[in-house]
Amino acid sequence: MDLVTKRLAGIIARITLLLFSTHGATGEEVCDSPLVSSLLPSSFRSSSQLSNSHGPGFAKLNRREGAGGWSPLRSDRYQWLEVNLGGRTQITAVATQGRYGSSDWLTAYLLMYSDTGHNWKQYRQEDSIGAFPGNSNADSVVQYKLQQPVIARYLRLIPLDWNPSGRIGLRLETYGCPYTSDVAGFDGSSSLLYRLSPGPRQTSREIISLKFKTLRNSGILLHAEGQGQHSLTLELERGKLLLLLRQGRSWSSETQRLVSLGSLLDDQHWHHVAVEKLSTHLNLTVDKNREQVQIPAQLSHWDQLSVGAVQVRGSQKPFISKRNFHGCLENLLYNDLHLIDLAKHNDHQVTVMGNVTFSCAEPVSVAVTFTGPQSFLQLPGAIASSSAGVSVRLQFRTWNKAGLLLTFDLPQQAGVVWLYLSEARLRLQIHKAGRALLELSAGSGLNDGQWHSLELSSRRGRLTIAVDREEGGTAHTSPSFPVTTGSYLFFGGCPAEDGGKACRNPFNIFQGCMRLLTLDNQPVDLIMVQQRLLGNYSQLQIDMCGIIDRCSPSHCEHGGSCSQSWTVFHCNCSDSGYSGATCHSSVYQQSCEAYKHKGNTSGLYYIDVDGSGPIKPQLIYCNMTEEKTWMVIQHNNTQLTRVRPSAVGKQHSAHFDYSSEEEQLSAIISQSEHCEQELSYHCRKSRLLNTPEGSPFSWWLGGPGPGRLQTYWGGAIPGSQQCACGLEDNCLDPQHYCNCDADRMEWANDSGLLTHKESLPVRSLLLGDIQRPGSEAAYRVGPLRCHGDKNFWNAAFFDKETSYLHFPTFHGELSADISFLFKTTASSGVFLENLGIRDFIRIELSSSTEVVFSFDVGNGPLEVRVESGVPLNDNRWHRVRAERNVKEASLRLDELPAATQEAPADGHFHLQLNSQLFIGGTASRQKGFRGCIRSLQLNGVTLDLEERARITPGVRPGCPGHCSSYGSLCQNQGRCVERDHGFYCDCGLSAYTGAFCHRELSASFKPGTSVSYTFKEPYELSRNSSDLPSSIYSDLTLRGENISLSFRTSQSPALLLYVSSYYREYLALLINKHDKLELRYKLDNSREAEVLRSRVRNLANGQLHSVTIRRLADTISVQIDQNAREDFNLTSDGEFNAIKSLVLGRVHESDDLDPDLARLSSLGFTGCLSVVHFNSISPLKAALLYPDTSPVVITGPLAQSTCGSSAPANPHAAENTHHLSDQSGSVGSGQPLVNAIRTDSALIGGVIAVVIFVIVSVLAVTARFLYRRKETYQNQEVKGAKPEDSPEFPFNSQADSQTVPSENPKEYFI
Repeated sequence: MDLVTKRLAGIIARITLLLFSTHGATGEEVCDSPLVSSLLPSSFRSSSQLSNSHGPGFAKLNRREGAGGWSPLRSDRYQWLEVNLGGRTQITAVATQGRYGSSDWLTAYLLMYSDTGHNWKQYRQEDSIGAFPGNSNADSVVQYKLQQPVIARYLRLIPLDWNPSGRIGLRLETYGCPYTSDVAGFDGSSSLLYRLSPGPRQTSREIISLKFKTLRNSGILLHAEGQGQHSLTLELERGKLLLLLRQGRSWSSETQRLVSLGSLLDDQHWHHVAVEKLSTHLNLTVDKNREQVQIPAQLSHWDQLSVGAVQVRGSQKPFISKRNFHGCLENLLYNDLHLIDLAKHNDHQVTVMGNVTFSCAEPVSVAVTFTGPQSFLQLPGAIASSSAGVSVRLQFRTWNKAGLLLTFDLPQQAGVVWLYLSEARLRLQIHKAGRALLELSAGSGLNDGQWHSLELSSRRGRLTIAVDREEGGTAHTSPSFPVTTGSYLFFGGCPAEDGGKACRNPFNIFQGCMRLLTLDNQPVDLIMVQQRLLGNYSQLQIDMCGIIDRCSPSHCEHGGSCSQSWTVFHCNCSDSGYSGATCHSSVYQQSCEAYKHKGNTSGLYYIDVDGSGPIKPQLIYCNMTEEKTWMVIQHNNTQLTRVRPSAVGKQHSAHFDYSSEEEQLSAIISQSEHCEQELSYHCRKSRLLNTPEGSPFSWWLGGPGPGRLQTYWGGAIPGSQQCACGLEDNCLDPQHYCNCDADRMEWANDSGLLTHKESLPVRSLLLGDIQRPGSEAAYRVGPLRCHGDKNFWNAAFFDKETSYLHFPTFHGELSADISFLFKTTASSGVFLENLGIRDFIRIELSSSTEVVFSFDVGNGPLEVRVESGVPLNDNRWHRVRAERNVKEASLRLDELPAATQEAPADGHFHLQLNSQLFIGGTASRQKGFRGCIRSLQLNGVTLDLEERARITPGVRPGCPGHCSSYGSLCQNQGRCVERDHGFYCDCGLSAYTGAFCHRELSASFKPGTSVSYTFKEPYELSRNSSDLPSSIYSDLTLRGENISLSFRTSQSPALLLYVSSYYREYLALLINKHDKLELRYKLDNSREAEVLRSRVRNLANGQLHSVTIRRLADTISVQIDQNAREDFNLTSDGEFNAIKSLVLGRVHESDDLDPDLARLSSLGFTGCLSVVHFNSISPLKAALLYPDTSPVVITGPLAQSTCGSSAPANPHAAENTHHLSDQSGSVGSGQPLVNAIRTDSALIGGVIAVVIFVIVSVLAVTARFLYRRKETYQNQEVKGAKPEDSPEFPFNSQADSQTVPSENPKEYFI
């Protein structure tokens, strides 16, 4: 053979090997062989046949024998066609065809499957859809590929609908492949034991997989033992599979439930279970549901596995317990080892305990399902009637709390017996002529979906009802009349055509399953009932239990609890923080910014950073006192903490635990525009970072997770290994880049803000140079503070109907929520659209007053509409929130009630989209939206409209004009000012302060308190003028005033406000000795003052009173509280010339006052003044907030207070910042005063005392120079007051200085 031939042969051999290996690798996937065409006619059965030529054996696809297919005798929904495949087979597809040459075909059908020809199970698509689409004619073939293959021996098709012009006609084919398996049967006293080989394992990954079937709702499937008496148990309990962790050998050992999966697993059908362990991570899969849990390290390797029971280590006998498994296992694999096959061949690794059979016994239990309002089962009473009484036994399961189980007449008493469920309890009533002769009740919680046994017996004058025998309850009585049955017994309901003659049901119908019916100890053959050979029935599913657990898996999100009836489920969202039919939508805002723009003020709020996403809401303080809105996240130590040398270690480390969880912190930092955290180090002979070239003495960890090593300090940039002074080139020692690195004996500090978001928050801190003699230090890591919500203001402007933005496909298969804000002047347009092959989702403005949410998930298009009473094209922001889940769809517009549309009970519920998501338009570029869309979120994820708009023609990033929507939030003459991202309220012309100019400013006055506001000094007007004095003050001549203030006092008489003039004119507002308000005007210095007295009494009663005074020329109006307005007139000319100053409280310059007014002014004012406003001037506000920059002189004690507050607290969150910043303290020792400092050293105390004495002496000498005209006293009630610090240690020791509210710096005074 030449070289070429050899190479060719080698290539052919390789290709052949590759083809064979490919076939072997994918053999399980290639499973589509026809299964029915080769079967004998005896493999087919049916409910009936029209004739011999219409028999079931002719129902083969594309065959024309006989009448060309199967047709039953009657065309109704009680017919069926059954195929016996000869053995268990994997079925992957079903095809149907009508009867050849006829008008007979199915348009819809159900597919049932079984291993035994009994106990049928319905195949469902998406766990909900039961009906398959059929044919549209007699010849075409409709094939349906099963989403999940079925393994069964028997198939049954049940017609639902057919050609209305014909009758039921069917030919069919199924596709699949043979199925082989290893099976073992367990009788409750048998088990398998597999001992793992000792020694090191090749891999830490272990997989156990199996299938099981059982009629018992409890039993141990697997038990794995690890090290240190730790074990895992996979146990069936009440039809659910539990994964249990035990510590100890005995059953009384501590048990922890790790996870619960599955439901109704005692249905005698095969269920798949897989346990996959990788180190300490374990995945548990039950059918299509999966959960992941953490397990202890002691279970990272297993020593032995027990199957079917818990086998005691070292014992050779099975451990007998009621908890043992009773049923069948199939294909039990451990890491690809077939344990059942090993047990068959007596392999030494697997020990068989007890009577394990290698086959599966199939007990026949025929159940019947009552599906709806017309369901009933009628049995003749003759077989149950006897003079001795009656006996009825059965088992039932249901989710409904109420329903009729059984009723029959009492022929001898002309009465009726009702056995029914009410409030999940079993009740018996016997009525006669509308009167209850007797009532009994037993049991509770009978709507749990479990099988419950029921017995009704009347023997020897004793009537008994019993539920669940020993485990349940029993009730009995001795009636004075015999209890026997009439002609019929009715189970579940009554025939509709009966009209109440033989059967009356005043209760709900029963929806659920029954089995094991016996009458007078004789079992009822339900197959005979199905064949119409016994009794009667309607709308029953016989030989199956069609119960569905709609709460497994639960569609209730975010911890909502699921409950159900036979047809629907309900989610209880209480205390979850979420709302909606499935607890999907968060009830909280996503940021402090969002709360602020709903009109809220500073306080603690629940923040849900990702809306409907998986991150839990968190309680966060929102500081809204500044122009920026800050989110403040605390940790376990924001105090200034002292560090002293210690013999324990050479380094000091600190770890910071935050009030928010890791994923919450990351989301907050990511969505905020800016974040910062104070990092301060106070030092005396304690170096910090050394030099950028050398190894740092100290460092910190910051960023996500445990954090990354950081060697820069507050105020510097990442990677610089410098402090703030190093960047600014002003360190104490020019050779170093931190003040503390100068290594001096005097106190120094390196402080600043960390603003690099990737390095935040600070996780831990390590200080290294603290052990040398004389070394002292203190550090402070402030709270994490973030402002700005990038998501809230993210917007795009669409200026053409043909413009749009596109994003990747929206994935909201089971739950989809969409929220956004829009503003427009157009009357219609599509906000959002995403298409699939058939499915779609769309939100649009259909008219100037209506928004429509439409979608299709396979059940046909549905629409939810909300109509607004006001136009929506008013160029103001409007909010849209749409949600669609498996239960309903809802649409909410602004604060209008939500409109909802229920989903079909048994319809499709997976939303399947595959195109791009279009925003502001559609794929066809028709009906586009013109205007702004903002803060667009899909399932809690914000789409970055601005980033996409920057590269898209016809769309602009951002959207101005927020004051049109939010300007009303600015109160009390506050002015709305536009910003690129939002707005703020300028309170410069308002007597109020706060984010919305809503917070009143009050002060407590003592008799010696005086606040004097000077309008203009004379030299300011006259230094460049040679006019006469009368013209100097011409611009300060008033022809009217607007005055408003609030006060609280018990003093009378009392002077509230005094305005003086350079011409000896004045205005005085006072409370006279009769507790009435008095207004004095002296507008002509040649005449006496005019006195205007209000009729309102008792103004010095200690209550808060509000006064508003308006003068225009000689006309004056006075309004006090809610009293009627009082009008006055002046006799003077109405001009108030050359006003000089306004005084609150005591008037010190009283030379120009009348004698009685001078005496009154000398008394001063004791009480509270609030929100004082004189024209455009707020003198009290100037004194409290800006005493150094405004023309105000304060003498005597003045304390900011809340004494002027009379409004109740904000129902959402009170204005309360003290709990974050009220850390009082002072520094007078030359050291930082911190809560951690505790010393009883006499020597240190003496030094401190000397230093204090020196400092106080210096302060006393310099005090006269520091305070020339003003003297300001503020007590601890004044927010923002700073403790006086030591000259030796000039650093603020306030524990949380950055959270102290400060007012808007843009306010001004004239």
